[in-house]
Amino acid sequence: MNYNFSDRMNGLQANAIREIFKYLSDPSMISFAGGMPSGDAFPVEILRGICEELFKDKDGIRGILQYGSTEGYAPLRESAAEFVKRVGIADARVENTLIITGGQQGIDLACKIFLNKGDCVLVEDPTYIAVLHILKTYEAKAYGVRSGRDGIDTDDLEEKIKKYRPKFIYLVPTFGNPTGKTYPIEKRKKILDTAVKHGVVVFEDDPYSHLRFGGDAVPSIKSLDSTGAVIYNTSFSKIISPGLRCGACIADGEIISKMTLCKQATDVHTPTLSQAIADAFLRGGFLDGHLEKILPVYLGKKKLMRAAIEKYMPADFKCTDPNGGLFIFGEFGSGINTADYFMKALKNKVAYVNGADFFAAGDVFSTVRLNFSNGSGAQIESGIKVLGKIFKGEI
Repeated sequence: MNYNFSDRMNGLQANAIREIFKYLSDPSMISFAGGMPSGDAFPVEILRGICEELFKDKDGIRGILQYGSTEGYAPLRESAAEFVKRVGIADARVENTLIITGGQQGIDLACKIFLNKGDCVLVEDPTYIAVLHILKTYEAKAYGVRSGRDGIDTDDLEEKIKKYRPKFIYLVPTFGNPTGKTYPIEKRKKILDTAVKHGVVVFEDDPYSHLRFGGDAVPSIKSLDSTGAVIYNTSFSKIISPGLRCGACIADGEIISKMTLCKQATDVHTPTLSQAIADAFLRGGFLDGHLEKILPVYLGKKKLMRAAIEKYMPADFKCTDPNGGLFIFGEFGSGINTADYFMKALKNKVAYVNGADFFAAGDVFSTVRLNFSNGSGAQIESGIKVLGKIFKGEI
C-alpha cells in the first residue's frame, strides 16, 4: 500500500542518540553515548519505601491510580513550585506550574503553542540534540548562535534575533548538553535584557543544575525575569529516575494555559503514580542526602574520564572540564570527521555521539560528546583507551 504521509515527515530522520540505543542492548558495549545517569545512583530503597507507603493508603492509592488533572497532581505542583526556589525562582506559584511527562515534553509543548511552519528558533551551537529533532517535526528552522568558553555569544544572539525574528530562544545555560558549560550571571542578565528588548521568549531548559560537584551555583535566568519572558523547564529524570518520566514547567499563566490545552490532546496527564512518587521524594526531604551520595561519584567519574583522555587520546583533542552535569565535549584540532570512525568504534564495543549532530547546521564534524556518568571506572578507562587507538589510526 502507498501511504500518504504528511509533509512534515519529509527528510525527518531518527534522533541519532535513539538510534545508537539499538546497539546498547549488547552487555559488552561500553556506552559514552546516552545521557543516562548511573544505574547505581538510583535511590532504589527510598523509592521502594515511598511506594509501600503510597499503597498502604487504600483510599489514596485509588485516587492516584485514577485519571488525573492535566495540570498535574496537586501535591506535586505545590512541591515543584517549592523545588524551583533552589534555583532562585522565589515567586513560583502553583497556577504557573505544569507537570510534564519528562523535560522533553516541555520543549514539545512550547513548540506546539508558538511555532508555525517555517518559523525560526535560535539555539546555542552546539545544543541539545532532541530540540533539533523536535523542531524538524514542527517544520520549523533552527539557527545556531556562536558559543564561547562561558556559553552563548550575546552579541551574535542579538544580531541573529534581528536577522531571523525567532519565536523563541532555546538554551541549556547550566551544565549544558552537550558541552557542560555554565553561563555566568552577567551573561544571563544580558540574555534576558536582549530577549525582553526584542520581545522574544527564552526557553530555559534546566535538567542538570542540581548535579553540581564544583564551583558556585548561579541563579536561573527565570529567577531574574519580571516580565514573563522566560519559560523554565526542569526534570526529575537526572536526580531521581528517568523512568518516572516526570518534570515541571514554570511560566506565565497564559503560556501555561496554552501548554495545558496541548497536553490534553497529547497524553491527558503525566502518570499520577510517577507524580506521587516524585512528590513524596521531594516532601520527604530525601533529595539533599541523595545528591550528597551521588555527586562525589559523578565527580570521580569525570576525573577518571579526563585523566584517560589526557593519557590516551590524540594530543590535538581538546575538551571541556565541567563542574557538573553528565558530559564532556571535545574537538580535534586536526579537523577529522568523527563520523568516519563511528562504526569502527561500535565494532570495538565503544559508543559515542558525533558532535555534528548537536549543531543546528550539522556542519562541525571534528567534535564528539562523551557521557561519563553511566560507565564504571574500568569501562571509562578501557573505552577511552580504545577510542584513543581508533582516532590515532592504531585500530
